[in-house]
Amino acid sequence: MPASPITIGPVAFASHLPIALIAGPCQMESREHALEMAAALKDIAARRGIGLIYKTSFDKANRTSGQAPRGMGLEAALPVFAEIRDRLGLPCLTDVHEAAHCAAVAPVVDVLQIPAFLCRQTDLLLAAAATGRAVNVKKGQFLAPWDMKHVAAKITGAGNPRVLLTERGTSFGYNTLVSDMRGLPVMAEETGLPVIFDATHSVQQPGGQGGASGGQRQFVETLSRAAVAVGVAGLFIETHEDPDRAPSDGPNMVPLARFEALITRLQALDAVVKGWAA
Repeated sequence: MPASPITIGPVAFASHLPIALIAGPCQMESREHALEMAAALKDIAARRGIGLIYKTSFDKANRTSGQAPRGMGLEAALPVFAEIRDRLGLPCLTDVHEAAHCAAVAPVVDVLQIPAFLCRQTDLLLAAAATGRAVNVKKGQFLAPWDMKHVAAKITGAGNPRVLLTERGTSFGYNTLVSDMRGLPVMAEETGLPVIFDATHSVQQPGGQGGASGGQRQFVETLSRAAVAVGVAGLFIETHEDPDRAPSDGPNMVPLARFEALITRLQALDAVVKGWAA
């Protein structure tokens, strides 16, 4: 039996439904930039008839270098998230890194995201669960797909069934990640939860530029096609109008100008795989 849909506002995630999106820039750079990106992605989603959760991070706490930009910070970002939801009607997602972040950010976002490096931090998972918001957990680069059932159980066992799991690649030697497409159905079968494929972090090269991570954005579509062919519930894709000038994760982000065409091709494949009319 397919996993029951997880519904976030008007967006539903399930392996038997058309793919939905989690998309946006890596970090919140400014109010103006966040609103511009959210509006542009909302327009694309409306034209394509695809569900969208707007993603951006108020703090990138796991940067390679301590000198790297981390984002606007919690206090400055809270009113921006509220404005995106109120003015544009978009559900929002952001990372949380500490248990105290959860209650603070929950009133202005719809999904709390647990970063991959923190996916086994029990206190953080329980604090996220307690908010009642949906929780998206990135699978750690160090975990097997079947290990995620224990991560998910911490949240669902705390009384919050609204859990998404996201694959973002597995560590392979130094500065390299690989994506095992077998892990996508394994995670879904082991947990009974919708599984998302993070196409842009899967092409990241952690620490690959010495003081910063590198990436191979030319393979985002290749891996996205493979994940859609497997039958995922959704895709996580970071995008930016000028990735080469972005403060973080530029090498693996999709240029905004190419985003709609990419989604159009992936929807066509999803329609074939799941048997719905594109």
